[in-house]
Amino acid sequence: MPSPLIRLHPDDNVLIARDGLGLGQSLPDLDLRVRAQVPAGHKIAARRIAQGETIRKYNVVIGVAGRDIEAGDHVHTHNVELADFQRDPGFCLDAVPVAPVAPDEQARFLGYVRPDGRVGTRNFIGILASVNCSATVIKAIAAHFDAQRLAAYPNVDGVAAFAHTSGCGMSSPSEHFDVLRRTLAGYARHPNLAGVLIVGLGCERNQVDALVDTQGLARDPRVRTLVMQDSGGTRATIAAGIAAIEAMLPAANDCARSEVSARHLKIGLECGGSDGFSGITANPALGAAMDILVRHGGTAILSETPEIHGVEYLLTRRAASREVGEKLLARLAWWERYAAGQNAQFNGKVGHGNQQGGLANIFEKSLGSAMKGGSTPLQAVYEYAEPIDQPGLVFMDSPGYDPVAVTGQIASGANLICFTTGRGSMFGSKPAPTLKLASNTPMFRRLEEDMDIDCGPVLDGELSVAQMGQRIFEQILLAASGRRTKSELLGLGDHEFVPWHLGIVS
Repeated sequence: MPSPLIRLHPDDNVLIARDGLGLGQSLPDLDLRVRAQVPAGHKIAARRIAQGETIRKYNVVIGVAGRDIEAGDHVHTHNVELADFQRDPGFCLDAVPVAPVAPDEQARFLGYVRPDGRVGTRNFIGILASVNCSATVIKAIAAHFDAQRLAAYPNVDGVAAFAHTSGCGMSSPSEHFDVLRRTLAGYARHPNLAGVLIVGLGCERNQVDALVDTQGLARDPRVRTLVMQDSGGTRATIAAGIAAIEAMLPAANDCARSEVSARHLKIGLECGGSDGFSGITANPALGAAMDILVRHGGTAILSETPEIHGVEYLLTRRAASREVGEKLLARLAWWERYAAGQNAQFNGKVGHGNQQGGLANIFEKSLGSAMKGGSTPLQAVYEYAEPIDQPGLVFMDSPGYDPVAVTGQIASGANLICFTTGRGSMFGSKPAPTLKLASNTPMFRRLEEDMDIDCGPVLDGELSVAQMGQRIFEQILLAASGRRTKSELLGLGDHEFVPWHLGIVS
């Protein structure tokens, strides 16, 4: 039987409870007696920790003792304080070149090869609103194309509407304006979309013609536009939109899957509802899968800038160049300024679910979050929704809020999302599907309708992190080839398009 406590590093002064521990429970093999009731995934002191002494997990500082902590005490928010500390970026010191897999030996999947050579994992037609004022119209157009009407087009995965709450009432020019246009353009040219219809109102600041022209979107049978004020209003625009989609469907249905290399995969990495096991099972196992993907020529996109705060040096030490590492630090510095301007705290408390799951603060959460990126060199850093053209492990700046982060990753070119969770996040996305990875088996079994992969066997000692990584990689190839994910089977993804809002609304 595995020990009831997990020691992650010989120099750690905390241990992780594999299962719930009772007050007074004796642990003879560790010469400890539990001094509190400790839930699964939470920490207990491996030895006495004096007030002010650093608390280490994976031999990484996650805080300091707010008071004297005795061996066997529960270590959590009541006695752990977040204390910032000097971190040496150590640019490039830990960057180890990747041993690539030969092109003829790379893993394969069945994807949609687009005219520009990019590869999709799904085959949707998308409808984009330039402004919130056309949101209802694009939803009505998409709703027309139900399963019965699409039955004649078996190669089309669906017609998806991407509505949002911006596009007007915003400063122009501004960073907010640029981010919105970049996000919409990223979806318009996404390889998972066989065709796109962009619908505007007509008087908004984000004009449809200017959006198309400034973002270099070609007007052709694949990209069409409508303006409600020029089309005769709501009903007339819905009718015109339906006609436009009907004209695109035959060409979209002519698309067929073909075998391609895994180097065409761009995987967005996300975590939400994390717990104390996320950094032990699902996140490092996903990182192991990304190491495999990178060796096969693919791209892993790590994001959520606030959730690498405190452990960013683990990435700068793996930066492929000093320039890449400094660009990552520049994004963190931007966040410091941005948070101050919003009267917010950049290194704030973690959410209720994270605390319930055993995570004491943002540094501890960041430690697990960063593990999703694996161990290969950090090749590039991108701004939110900026097109990603560099293979390997890259970083895209984003908030930690799941829908906003994933929207940016998809706009940057991610054609599949891998989402780890410990508490159980019910998330899905379009046009790139989401695979959800559970950090522990009890949650996986409780929420099996929503979870794709159980990473609990790592915790139970049945599989190593490397073995689970291989299993995840194999599941990625199957999902990329068309096997439906749990969120797709549930019909999720219609309301998760959430571009990042910056700045004031006027």
